[in-house]
Amino acid sequence: MRDTAPVRGHLPEENPGFVGRRTELKRMSAALAEHRLVTVTGTGGVGKTRLALRAAHHVRRRHPDGAWWTDLGQLDGERLLVALVSDAVDLADHTPGTDTTALRRRLAGTRLLLVLDCCDHVADACGRLVADLLAAAPGLTVLATSRRPLGVPGEHTVHLDPLPPTGGDALDLLRTAAGEDLPATGPAAEICVRLEGIPLALELAAAQIRLQGAPAVRDQLGHRLDARPGARLDLLAHPERVWPARHQTLRAAIGWSHELADPLERLLWARLSVFRGPFDLASVTAVCAGGPLTETALPAALHGLVRASVVRPADPAGRHRMLDTLREYGADWLDRLGETAAVADRHAAHFGALARLGETAWHGPGQLAWYRAVDTHHTDLRTALDRLLRTDPDAALDLVGSVAFAWSCRGRLREARDGLEQALLLSDARGRARTRALWALGVTLALQGDLGPAQDVSERCAREARHTEHPLRAADAGPEPYRPGDLTLDAAALAGLLALTTGRARTALVVVDHVLASARGGPADSAAALRCRLVRVFALTGLGLLADARADALALRAHCERLDEHWTRTALEYQLALTGLLEGDPAAAAAHARAMLAGTRALGASLGVALGLDVLATAHAAAGDGERAADVSGTGEAYWRVTGQPRRGLPGLRTLHAHHTAAVRAALGDPVYEEIFLRSLTDLPQAGLDRALGTGGREPSGGAP
Repeated sequence: MRDTAPVRGHLPEENPGFVGRRTELKRMSAALAEHRLVTVTGTGGVGKTRLALRAAHHVRRRHPDGAWWTDLGQLDGERLLVALVSDAVDLADHTPGTDTTALRRRLAGTRLLLVLDCCDHVADACGRLVADLLAAAPGLTVLATSRRPLGVPGEHTVHLDPLPPTGGDALDLLRTAAGEDLPATGPAAEICVRLEGIPLALELAAAQIRLQGAPAVRDQLGHRLDARPGARLDLLAHPERVWPARHQTLRAAIGWSHELADPLERLLWARLSVFRGPFDLASVTAVCAGGPLTETALPAALHGLVRASVVRPADPAGRHRMLDTLREYGADWLDRLGETAAVADRHAAHFGALARLGETAWHGPGQLAWYRAVDTHHTDLRTALDRLLRTDPDAALDLVGSVAFAWSCRGRLREARDGLEQALLLSDARGRARTRALWALGVTLALQGDLGPAQDVSERCAREARHTEHPLRAADAGPEPYRPGDLTLDAAALAGLLALTTGRARTALVVVDHVLASARGGPADSAAALRCRLVRVFALTGLGLLADARADALALRAHCERLDEHWTRTALEYQLALTGLLEGDPAAAAAHARAMLAGTRALGASLGVALGLDVLATAHAAAGDGERAADVSGTGEAYWRVTGQPRRGLPGLRTLHAHHTAAVRAALGDPVYEEIFLRSLTDLPQAGLDRALGTGGREPSGGAP
């Protein structure tokens, strides 16, 4: 029976159709035990990814800190390489330093397997990054797949050839993919020989076997592969992706599948190549429909590509993928059709529209669904942003200003900052889009702890908001009272946040009260109004006005519950927990802290989880429950390390945490406290969070009699 005990890390599920490769698996397992960098090389379609995944699953328990998978095929250039690898190892980098600093710190001291899949198009950048990480993390092992080595000293390469075409493995793969018990002699065996045992070519042939039968496929391949080379479609001839002449077979097999597709399927295949990440039917329709490929015809064309194994079947969420080799083929055809720019523009427009939905979806029941959609389509949003930065900087500013706050909540602060700074530099647009982008940049800088630049951005945001919402009027137009709108509310909230971060609660209260006194609408009429009033609650707490803070927080939370709004409600639970601690009610504080943790987990906000665990640990300590306090505090430290920052939070909480923790440490004894703390720190963070929320896991125990 397979061992199903939880392990650290993240590996995709293995393909149930994996066959053969026993010798190669043994070689890779031995190589990973002896070498810190193992690169699986081989031509496209030979099965490098599948073998690397199987090998990673086999050896993952050798690595106490887990095996972590990174799909680099979604990158369009090297600029986001470090961000993607950081995201893959659950590093929500909140630091303002260089982009590799936090990643090196995250991996230093770990015994971890990092898998970098599809390094081909960023091989040089991967080589530099891997060399840097191996030097910083002596316990790190890297497994890479690439059509060529990464060129790092000490690299061990395992070259992968096709399956032996006359052996049982190639036939078993064909049988599994076709879903038929094909005879060992006859057409199926001939197909394996003609396709040289290349796994991707066999999968494409298997799809046609399901439609036409093995004899017809054997005959068609015979006509195609026996044709003179000049009659074959010679694609994918990019200099950096030169394929050996003997693997023209794969190109011919892909071209044969392309010829068998009907014209609309071929057109869709080409247009789908613009997607870098997973795609659903709605996105495909928005980006790929047009001309003869109508919206009504498109689903059938997509189904045809799935049936032909060109597109992977939809996952439970309805998302499809295309193998990188087949996407490259489609991209070449798109270029031949002269549609590359037009489809890229439609792709950018579609994801720009998804980004803009946040302006309304964030304030209400659609918030969580939109937030998760932004996370799911992150790669294509980045692709769209990069396209717009080159072609339409004003639209780029609009897109990144719409999603950057969600990226920051998810821990992608470096990407948010990079995109915002580029768009603000390139775009000349004034008004709402610029104000929103400045606000998002100010929040991002504050979360990174880069407070000097954040203050400058905050002042620019306030000026831009006033310019937009209350422009200068003609001298004879008469006076008009200044009525702050949402942009000014957000600018005030940002200024108040920065004041709170630097210990100036009175300043924060004055700033937000000044704007709220003359603002339009009620306390929950917009997301900006909620954020501004949230800062006011924090300021009241910081000033010790606890009864007022609690009353305002409860009233505001009721508005959030009515709206089914998540982000502000989660922040209010944190504040109510802090108020409970300050009022000497640890039970109430613990209840609010758990509510906050449930919300931050739903949002995937590592920083929020770290803050919430600190509050909960302090509540347990205040109640005299030293074992639970140590357990939760150890888990909290694990989440703080994920952010790349030392423990931090509001000054009042830090003081309370230190005071109550000292008391329970003295009661338990340092050895017992440290044992529980360290066990939780080295446990799976998710398991510790489950215990904190009371949803499962062991009870903390120091093992004392």
